[in-house]
Amino acid sequence: MSSPLPGPLAHLEPLLGHYGYWAVGAVVLVEDFGVPAPGETILLAAGVYAGAGRLNVAAVALIAFAAAVAGDNLGYLIGRAGGRAFVHRWGRYVLLTPERFATAERFFTRHGGGIVTVARFVEGLRQANGIIAGTTGMRWRRFLAFNALGAALWVGLWTTLACVAGSHITAIYDEIRRYQLYVVLACAVVIAGFVVRRLVRRRAR
Repeated sequence: MSSPLPGPLAHLEPLLGHYGYWAVGAVVLVEDFGVPAPGETILLAAGVYAGAGRLNVAAVALIAFAAAVAGDNLGYLIGRAGGRAFVHRWGRYVLLTPERFATAERFFTRHGGGIVTVARFVEGLRQANGIIAGTTGMRWRRFLAFNALGAALWVGLWTTLACVAGSHITAIYDEIRRYQLYVVLACAVVIAGFVVRRLVRRRAR
């Protein structure tokens, strides 16, 4: 059976093919307490797999939801226990620089629970969400409620869209093959136009 994973997702084929649900849970879990990992990408790939009949979509969604909530709560505990000293000493290893932390902290202070929910959809905030909430002293029950809401929305959206794509993957591949030359040419034209524009501006200066 041919791979159901298109283009950018294809590199996850061996991981999902060998470890299945374990891969989904592990990657989403570690991403959500700060480790740079392709959590959203593997969720999309697992959804496509489910749509193609390789995995059960309900199991993918439940495992991803549980891993997302657990990962963020681990991040919350790390932030609560380690505080700012942890962020300033170790944050750069999980892409949480002091500058990024200060920006995120301002958002948390201003918007609270709403940011915890929306952070799930924002690259960078998704990984640092729990650590920042714990460090800034947000009450755990409040964090848990909004974090679970965000995880449910995030998992539900991407799993559903990817599963629908996976169930029509043959038609999608056919359309990609039909129009890929035009897409490549359009991208080449856009890139060339950008380069020419930069060169013209540089010469004008």
